[in-house]
Amino acid sequence: MSTAALPRTARPVSRPRPDRLRAGELAGAGFVAPFLVLYALFLILPLVLAVIMSLFNTSLVIPGLGTFVGLKNYGELFSDDYFWQAMWHTVLFTLVSTPFLIVLPLLFAIAVHRLSHGRWFFRLAFFLPYILPSAVIALIWTFMYEPAYGLLDGILHFFGLGAPGWLSSTTLTLYSIVIVTIWWTIGFNFVLFVAGLQDSPRDLYEAAELDGASWWAQVRRITIPMLGRTITLVAVLQVIASLKIFDQVYLITQGGGGPNFSARVALEYIYDYGFTSGRVGYGSAASLVLFVVILVISFAWLALVRRQEKGV
Repeated sequence: MSTAALPRTARPVSRPRPDRLRAGELAGAGFVAPFLVLYALFLILPLVLAVIMSLFNTSLVIPGLGTFVGLKNYGELFSDDYFWQAMWHTVLFTLVSTPFLIVLPLLFAIAVHRLSHGRWFFRLAFFLPYILPSAVIALIWTFMYEPAYGLLDGILHFFGLGAPGWLSSTTLTLYSIVIVTIWWTIGFNFVLFVAGLQDSPRDLYEAAELDGASWWAQVRRITIPMLGRTITLVAVLQVIASLKIFDQVYLITQGGGGPNFSARVALEYIYDYGFTSGRVGYGSAASLVLFVVILVISFAWLALVRRQEKGV
């Protein structure tokens, strides 16, 4: 009888020893420990201190926490019209800038992805402004918006059009900063969409072309469904980033929040009261309210985008 016909006995599966499991757990904990320490020091601890200081009249000029005031800071905050004005400017900025910072980089990424040559140049051109510091961006666009010798006003005067007052108008200042933000940060979302398009199989597009599908039909039926998770990620990150706007507003308006505070956002309001006025307790209360608003809006936006993603 041939030995090849004999049934093979199953070899017992070796299980890791308990001491090896414990060693692996300790090694994993050792790798995670530095991150947990930094996370606790720079995120958890400041959040706890902010909650505590919001209940006191903590000030930069008085040592210690100060006097316990309970919810008085929150009551004063909710009755301040300037706070609600700053919150509305923040939400308005988010509502105006977010669609552009999702749709435009998506279209640019699709267009660049379809190119057969020179992709690296366009990727570099779109991403290059994003790596510039906010101070440089503020200098560039302050010159662009300068009413006397600015580039934009010069172009308008060349065509016989009047200058709109980009940073001097109470209605245009915030939208002028929206334009700056779109030009500055569009490259980051562009790179995310380009990375998502790298995983798109080319044979699907070739089959669609053979079936006579138009460019828009390919985008709607193939590209957007395959980029569903990337679009959700970009949308959530963009909403959070827009709600935390501060740098470009503060630098372009030179810390004044625009004419009659027409462009002052929530973080600039917190900065003005917490650091300029020295009312750290009041500023902590405002920052916690903004934190809760960001959480609520982000989760609501994420749920909305996921629902739309399922319906595509």
